[in-house]
Amino acid sequence: MSIISLGPAQLALASILVISLAVISTLQQLGIAKRLLVAAARTAIQLTMVGFILKALFETSDLTWITLVAFIMLAIAGREVMFRQERRFSGVWGFGIGTTSMFLSSFFITLLALNFIINPSPWYTPQYAIPMLGMMLGNTMNSISLGLDKLTHEAWREKGTIEARLVMGHSWQEAILPFRKAALRTSMIPTINAMAAAGLVSLPGMMTGQILAGNPPQTAVQYQILIMFMVTAGAGFGAMLATWLGAKRLFDERHRLRLDRLHPPPS
Repeated sequence: MSIISLGPAQLALASILVISLAVISTLQQLGIAKRLLVAAARTAIQLTMVGFILKALFETSDLTWITLVAFIMLAIAGREVMFRQERRFSGVWGFGIGTTSMFLSSFFITLLALNFIINPSPWYTPQYAIPMLGMMLGNTMNSISLGLDKLTHEAWREKGTIEARLVMGHSWQEAILPFRKAALRTSMIPTINAMAAAGLVSLPGMMTGQILAGNPPQTAVQYQILIMFMVTAGAGFGAMLATWLGAKRLFDERHRLRLDRLHPPPS
């Protein structure tokens, strides 16, 4: 089965759908039209650039360049986590907490899968390494963003409750624990929903791509199960680490709540 190629004309037709949505949202005064169009433009430009970069990577298979691209992806994902927070941590912590958590979870699980599960030769073969790391970072980024946003929002809103617990002799871990648990539950909702609906409500992206590329459905299913398990583990471990680091940062060495370490919400 040959692949049906898409050209600029077909993509332009598809863009009419997004433009129509922006027009309707403007008529209804939803205030999202500009962000929607900017996001659509970024999608087209970024993916086009990525296409050229991946083509070059696939031709060279050089570990140095693959590593450089991987860390650029990590840095961009860390920036996105930081700017998605309503009350982000000030200073280097705003970038560092999410980026460190993504690095430890996403990179470790991707390396584990490449070396012990899929085992391509060489292990850093870009056709496997870059798409897998990209899916890991994208999903872990969303999970960490949701978890940190929920954690800081709850700490800000429940300041009195937390300080009352501290006065009663609780440690900072005990005082923040109910709100950290709530943040973790929130962070995992999209991933759990995606797993629960996979195959019944939706065909996930990697599976759809492999089927469109002409691979047997059973092979596509097996890869998608692997990716879903990896993504879930990465999102879960990443959110656990990020919310723990974030919770720790909310207190000083004397177990005092320090909300001055958060930026105030935008006006």
